[in-house]
Amino acid sequence: MELAFLNPLYEHPGSWASAYVDLSLHDEDTAHRRHLTAEAVAGQLREQGADAATCRAVYDAVEALRHATEPYGRALFAREGEVALQVPLTKAPPDGLGHWGPLPHVTPLLDLAGEDPVSLVAYIDRTGADFELRSAVLQEEAGHVTGSRQWPMHRAKASDWSERHFQLKVENTWEHNAREIAEALAACQEETGADLLILCGDERERRSVHERLPKGLRSRAVETVHGRGSRLLPREVEEIRAGHVRERILAEVDRYRAARTPDEERRAAAVEGVPQLVEAAREHRLAELLIRPDAPDTHREVWIGEDPDRLAAHRTELRFLGEQHSWPARADDALVRAAVVTDAPVLSLTPVLEDTGDEVAAGGMGALLRWT
Repeated sequence: MELAFLNPLYEHPGSWASAYVDLSLHDEDTAHRRHLTAEAVAGQLREQGADAATCRAVYDAVEALRHATEPYGRALFAREGEVALQVPLTKAPPDGLGHWGPLPHVTPLLDLAGEDPVSLVAYIDRTGADFELRSAVLQEEAGHVTGSRQWPMHRAKASDWSERHFQLKVENTWEHNAREIAEALAACQEETGADLLILCGDERERRSVHERLPKGLRSRAVETVHGRGSRLLPREVEEIRAGHVRERILAEVDRYRAARTPDEERRAAAVEGVPQLVEAAREHRLAELLIRPDAPDTHREVWIGEDPDRLAAHRTELRFLGEQHSWPARADDALVRAAVVTDAPVLSLTPVLEDTGDEVAAGGMGALLRWT
């Protein structure tokens, strides 16, 4: 997950309030339930030591969501009496989760707002295609394309020369239209930035389009049986998108496991465990951070300074490095901060554990390194 949008949270040192609010239930009691959530979250923050102005800012922000129709929820981050960032979620969180600490608690975003690939769906037939954009919170039309060759598309069954010749022309027409659909689909993907292409239609037609996509897009495309006259249900889209995310995460996990094997000089290109991760983060060597958000090591205490690369497993290490001011923080929050400011993506390992039951990294956190 790319977390560059979190950079504003790390521009100013100081304590942060983080709140995750469930907005998934919609009934006659919604407004009252969200009012109680606002009070509960503000109360949690107050008990953890948050200042009154920041508690009030979070309370007001949650109260403002009493009539929101969002399907899942919202994460809010506040300091010094002001909500600095709100993030729509793609999964419903445990309601009323509040956290006060020296860093914003962003790790839950990996599972609650992460890996939400925007999908460009193409409903294909022999004459053209309709395009649609889909995500966890989005469904909108994205245009259509009609092939320029529109003469009869049904192949003849007889075997005389003229009908075989006509059949060949039909084959050529299919190929021509498939090429035009593929070109239009590629242009639409470039314009929308869609992460995944879903090709719907009869096997022959969607396969023809798939084969004619630019090479760089073919690996992003999946095929499914669905006609042009109907639309994929949200459940169907979610299953396809989830499968795509799992495959991508498993590929990264394979890369991480291979990188842990030392080379001839006994150097590994991946590390695990809080002390090794902290050292790599301090040296700006994180290439990709892998975290299971509820893993044991995420809760471990580390020490941080004002700058993102000022972190250590023990307070004495920071003093040795010349840091005058230091605070205890959660290991996951400190490592994510270091990853964000050095443009390193952060990947949730939850889907891997759900699929295989395997703990990828000791303690639930590991990293690929930029250099050994």
